[in-house]
Amino acid sequence: MKFFSFFTALLLFSACASSQKNKKETASKEHKLNATFTVKPKLQTAVFASGCFWCVEAVFESVEGVDNAISGYSGGQVDNPTYEQVSSGSTGHAESVLVVYDSTKVSYETLLKVFYGSHDPSTLNRQGPDGGTQYRSAIFYQYDYQKVAADKYITQLKETKKYSAITTEVSKLTKFYNAEDYHQGYESLHPENSYVINVSVPRLNKFKALYPELLKK
Repeated sequence: MKFFSFFTALLLFSACASSQKNKKETASKEHKLNATFTVKPKLQTAVFASGCFWCVEAVFESVEGVDNAISGYSGGQVDNPTYEQVSSGSTGHAESVLVVYDSTKVSYETLLKVFYGSHDPSTLNRQGPDGGTQYRSAIFYQYDYQKVAADKYITQLKETKKYSAITTEVSKLTKFYNAEDYHQGYESLHPENSYVINVSVPRLNKFKALYPELLKK
């Protein structure tokens, strides 16, 4: 019975957009090669992947100094991928989030703290109920200083032995593709969704409880 319950839970909650795959609004195919946002002074960007982008986006949106968080796809070999392609695991992309932040209010090092403080980097190609390379832990750096900071943070984590392993991929960002419009801000716009209720919100609340000092006032 325990196996059945676990298996049932996986079917119910796995794949963050499984309940939306067949809806006609998912047919939007137009992606931009880079995320678009209003350019403001002192804004910088960072790209992270740590499971379902609904969850990751909501976590970063809660952080002081973050201007915007955009769900998308990074790290793959296919141009202009759709959600259906990425979720099949065949394109090499990870569900990712482009974080637009004010560097005078929050540092890249703090964003690394948010990243590791809101997911389990020891589970290879899996985060919670979601499995596959599209849900891997990854840091896509854009500049050398981001790679240096990420490598240093990972070294420090390994020294603490907080995790049995660190599976995070650290690689150069080549392209970031916006996810379909219906994915953007999904957690806040669809509080009735079963995945949001049972996975996204608990993950966000756990992060908020651990790091209240990092949250927007």
